[in-house]
Amino acid sequence: MPSRQIDPEIQVIRDLLASRPRPPELAERRRRLDALGGSYPLPGDVRVESTTAGGVPAEWTATPGADAARVLLFLHGGGYVSGSLASHRPMVAEAGRQAGLRTLALDYRLAPEHPFPAALEDAVAGYRHLLESGFAPGRIAIGGDSAGGGLTAATLLALRDRGLPLPGCAWLVSPWVDLESASASMESKAATDPMVQKPYLLEIAAMYRGAADARTPLVSPLHAELHGLPPLLVQVGSAETLLNEGVAFAGKAGAAEVAVTLEIWPDMIHVWHLFHPQLAAGRRALAKAGAFIREHLAG
Repeated sequence: MPSRQIDPEIQVIRDLLASRPRPPELAERRRRLDALGGSYPLPGDVRVESTTAGGVPAEWTATPGADAARVLLFLHGGGYVSGSLASHRPMVAEAGRQAGLRTLALDYRLAPEHPFPAALEDAVAGYRHLLESGFAPGRIAIGGDSAGGGLTAATLLALRDRGLPLPGCAWLVSPWVDLESASASMESKAATDPMVQKPYLLEIAAMYRGAADARTPLVSPLHAELHGLPPLLVQVGSAETLLNEGVAFAGKAGAAEVAVTLEIWPDMIHVWHLFHPQLAAGRRALAKAGAFIREHLAG
């Protein structure tokens, strides 16, 4: 049987990341991630508006035809220690375009300056702000990538446990839901994912969780009871180190009677959506997420 051809575009991204290795200093790491996302120009038809949401710095984006009554609350990745509105703006704006709605991205507090539960409290505050602003919960989606995917799951759990109305759906991209990083793909995919590796994840997990145990459900939602959550879309790449924990989370949610759509994208690395301007699979994944959100917020 002939071998399957690997997506050639992802090799371009691997080469790009190899040319910009992660520096040891936290401040430089933050600048590097902002530069990765900020290297792509924002389309001219995207409207950006700075705001606050429940006291949290935030940013609205919208494209022509966006339904003002529906919103995607987005929680960026970056391991809870980096990432910003700037690092994810092109990805968030394109997700909003594909879903036909406005996006509200939160600039939640980062560790180690603000360890757990600061980011979670900011996410809940942002969601409460949307409810208080008149958005129907069924017209709200929550989404996030990597740590933001884990934070999305934790936010859903916190909303459920506090008796707040849940959003219409949630979108988890390459979610980091196990801060012990104990899954087998941490080793088996180490050679194929240039974005995150286990030693780095354990380092930043300690910064984020502070005094909390790594298995605390709101820190590592893989260890939570997942009943009662809204429909979930989980997207992971077959070449990423977080593959197994994303699959395990989807399976556990499904076993808890949560409606889950799991997509495993061949050859894709951690949060390949960030590179959508030059990666067709990133554009297709955002289109699939947009269609999922449209479907579940249509009622």
